[in-house]
Amino acid sequence: MRILILGFVAGAACLQTQASLPPHAGWMLLASAGAGMLAAVLLRPRARWRSVVALIAGAGLGFYWAAWLAQAALAPQLALADEGRDITVTGTVASLPYRFEQGVRFNFAVEQAVGASVPPLIALSWYAGFRDTVTNAVGDVQPGERWRLTVRLQRPHGNANPHGFDYEAWLLEQGVRATGYVRPPPRADAPNVRLAAFVPAFGNVVEASRAALRARILRSLEGKPYAGVIVALVVGDQRAIAQSDWQVFNRTGVSHLISISGLHITMIAGLFALGAGALWRRSFFTERQLPLLLPAQKVAALAGALAAFLYVLLAGFGVPAQRTLYMLLVVALALWLGRASSVAHVLCLALGVVVLLDPWAVLWPGFWLSFGAVATILYATAGRTTAPLPPQAGRWRRLRAAVALGAHTQYVVTVGLVPLTMLLFSQVSLVSPVANALAIPVISLVVTPLSLAGSLLPAPLSDWLLLLAHAIVQMLAQVLDWLGARRFAVWTAPAPPMWSFCWALFGTAWLLAPQGWPQRWAGMLGWLPLLTALPSSPPPGQMWITAFDVGQGMAVLVETHGHRLLYDTGPAYSLDADGASRVIVPYLRARGIARLDGVIISHSDTDHAGGAVSLLQNVDVGWLASSLFDSHPAVEARRQARRPHLHCMAGQRWTWEGVHFAMLHPLPASHMDISLTPNARSCTVKITAGKHAILLAGDIEAAQEAQLLARSAEGELAADVLLAPHHGSGTSSTPAFLAAVHPALAIFQVGHRNRYKHPKAQVYARYGEMGITRLRTDVAGAVVLAFGDDIDVTLYRASRPRYWHER
Repeated sequence: MRILILGFVAGAACLQTQASLPPHAGWMLLASAGAGMLAAVLLRPRARWRSVVALIAGAGLGFYWAAWLAQAALAPQLALADEGRDITVTGTVASLPYRFEQGVRFNFAVEQAVGASVPPLIALSWYAGFRDTVTNAVGDVQPGERWRLTVRLQRPHGNANPHGFDYEAWLLEQGVRATGYVRPPPRADAPNVRLAAFVPAFGNVVEASRAALRARILRSLEGKPYAGVIVALVVGDQRAIAQSDWQVFNRTGVSHLISISGLHITMIAGLFALGAGALWRRSFFTERQLPLLLPAQKVAALAGALAAFLYVLLAGFGVPAQRTLYMLLVVALALWLGRASSVAHVLCLALGVVVLLDPWAVLWPGFWLSFGAVATILYATAGRTTAPLPPQAGRWRRLRAAVALGAHTQYVVTVGLVPLTMLLFSQVSLVSPVANALAIPVISLVVTPLSLAGSLLPAPLSDWLLLLAHAIVQMLAQVLDWLGARRFAVWTAPAPPMWSFCWALFGTAWLLAPQGWPQRWAGMLGWLPLLTALPSSPPPGQMWITAFDVGQGMAVLVETHGHRLLYDTGPAYSLDADGASRVIVPYLRARGIARLDGVIISHSDTDHAGGAVSLLQNVDVGWLASSLFDSHPAVEARRQARRPHLHCMAGQRWTWEGVHFAMLHPLPASHMDISLTPNARSCTVKITAGKHAILLAGDIEAAQEAQLLARSAEGELAADVLLAPHHGSGTSSTPAFLAAVHPALAIFQVGHRNRYKHPKAQVYARYGEMGITRLRTDVAGAVVLAFGDDIDVTLYRASRPRYWHER
């Protein structure tokens, strides 16, 4: 059975790497099941073939089961003709709304749509102040309410970058097949309106309960900095936790505790099981003799399973919570039926159930870390016995034994997950053992019970308990902040290739082998290639260019043999998210790049400078050059850090390993001319490697293009690749400028269905008419150029196609 389940998981995981779905998945699923059963019958006498047959049959079942579910999930689709037009929909609020300064986000279960075929579940944002504050005031949406709304929708689409988050896959797993925003209604007599205060349904009851608990916590902890952590522990909603706090939790390796984790669920289930069993044994202090009717062990198992199920519902049914729930249900079922079940069987059954119900779970780090942690503990402890304590052992001796067991388990998990953590995150927290030794008992045994009790008990007791829980979290956060601020807190290295990861796994298995295994310490040698790898780089005289898919904005990484330069930092998406934090920093971390020698911010528009501050906070930057005023937050941050900042000026030149950089614009006097727009001061750079060059033109417009043409020598502007000025707007890319640059390739960094309609149709056509190959990041994803004897072009979406990407 275990081999069959492992094959099933492998097959489902294989499906998630496919560029397209296999045809007739349902029939192939039935054929795989039939072939597996037939082979099992024919080969039954041959025991040595059973494992092979089970593995192959499981893989086939997993592959076609996942394909069949994927076909069903992809079937509801918004028509292309309905993208971007006003549609009136009626339905219910189907998730816990997330409120932010600009509005609110929520999932919407569509019951009826006027004049369009709309998928049954869509994700909506409702922004304040579209046209006027009366007709577009953000509604106070609550879970389970029925609304009539005017919306504009589009098919699922996300940024596509190496080592980036796959938003389209996440939406598919959630069942969301369109995203959009609420619009002011076209007619005053058909406003956006609430039609019913609550629509009875199981999901609505769950989400309304979560919303009520969250509201109660936020009322009691109004203005408190860690109220979001308490909310996350009670209802699993982590969206109110500040990014700065997440950085601390990640650096100290305790982020797995800041949610409804498996550890918390097990603890709550255990408490309810102990309480129910104790009361049942005593017949609730009556004369009924209840244990004679039903053994207390079965009652305890039932109570624990029920408590775990209710708590997982509060968690929003996340993967770690599912894994723990299924394991507890298997244990409870075994106890109820009186059949002992090994931990390995329980783990395998939980693994199979998770993938059976959610085959996309294998795409996310939480899945592998959850099951990897339990598997590591099993490997390091299975079959290894310790001498039991004698009955007369004292309380302190038992306490020391429990602490020693906990310390050993923490050691096993920390060491065992090093290869997987480096593969998934390209870093490992060195202070994690200390931080977890402190945070696990505090969060699991103190803060979580206080938070749950405070959210359920009546006032004022609830307020006192929540305030106490918050005070403890605040003190813990101060300690974690101190630990995370140490220079040695985190070890970073590039994401390892598969051979290095497998070698590290072998070394880890050797290190955690039983006592008596020869030279166990030598297992750490398997980590050396994993932890000491250096970032890759081009040979001297060559360069790599990465034009990120950051939406409507610019961000380009330039790499030479020994230096790295970032041109622009992407847009600001919201108050706590931008192109740097969401795209650039994760990419640099996965590549093992801890330092940028230089950063150029072309101008102050938020689609170019929106990620500047978060980049400077997360990456060591040598120098910063820009056309920003001294009052800009990025310049102020450099001043406070006592790091160099200089203005871009035409005539600046430097060379890195045979690659030549030349600043062509703006002129020095432009920095004092307040009449110029930020676009007019865009830093424009030409980079030459051997016989090839690229021109990064920022947002210069026709006037600046004419100035460059007037003051440049013949051939000075010529480049093989052009980063299209101003994203291909109608005010740039004049015929004369394109003729002078004469590029073979142009890159348009634009957002999908952006409101500026960049690139403009006539400008985009102009490039084509001049024989210039055109690449759009909203279509191709990130574009990687390798400048050598030739220019090799890699398009991220084409190099890593997946069946759920927009078709």
